[in-house]
Amino acid sequence: MSPLIYSAPFIVVASLAITWTLRHRRRLALGVAVSTNLLLGIAAVALLALTAGSSHHVLGVQLVAATSSSSDWAPAIGAAIAVAGSSIGAAFAVAYTGAAALAAISEKPEIFGRAMVIVGLAEGIAIYGLVIAVALLNR
Repeated sequence: MSPLIYSAPFIVVASLAITWTLRHRRRLALGVAVSTNLLLGIAAVALLALTAGSSHHVLGVQLVAATSSSSDWAPAIGAAIAVAGSSIGAAFAVAYTGAAALAAISEKPEIFGRAMVIVGLAEGIAIYGLVIAVALLNR
């Protein structure tokens, strides 16, 4: 069976714990979220170490575990940085432009279309990161 199926109950319990702590104790929720992400990251690295040298197919994409003689890790790291950076940038852009758009729409409802175009342009930043990631991985 897939390791994802084995880890699914842990992910569900962790997300329920984070939701519960977010409602009751916000500082504790941040600690739980960070520790959960660290545990999942360590588990992912451990799974890669256990399956070193073998390849897996996920959604039609061949994933090859990194070995010491392989030099294909650089495009994958670059793609991950491109997607992560563009997604974080898009999140900040959509947060600020969305808040400003809602404020403007509440005062002047006829500018809804123009305001949503601005929010959509901010979301385009994440799509640019995905395009760069695909270009890096298909090199």
